[in-house]
Amino acid sequence: MTLEILTPDKKVYEGEVTAVTVPGTMGSFQILRDHAPIISTLEDGPVIVKNKTDEVIFNIKGGVVEVLKNKIIVLAEGVA
Repeated sequence: MTLEILTPDKKVYEGEVTAVTVPGTMGSFQILRDHAPIISTLEDGPVIVKNKTDEVIFNIKGGVVEVLKNKIIVLAEGVA
């Protein structure tokens, strides 16, 4: 599945991932392959990106996540 992390200024990340954990408004949740379609608001906190070889953490300043057909788009207000 693919992930894009975007801010108003730039594209922060784009690539294939195996799992993504995001800081949802009602608590963190993980997105795996074939996740149901969802749109959710995000709080300030870590976006944990796992791929086949490693794990990367981006600290975002709120935003929105959309999941549709194994494509994840995180629209963040900013990345620290």
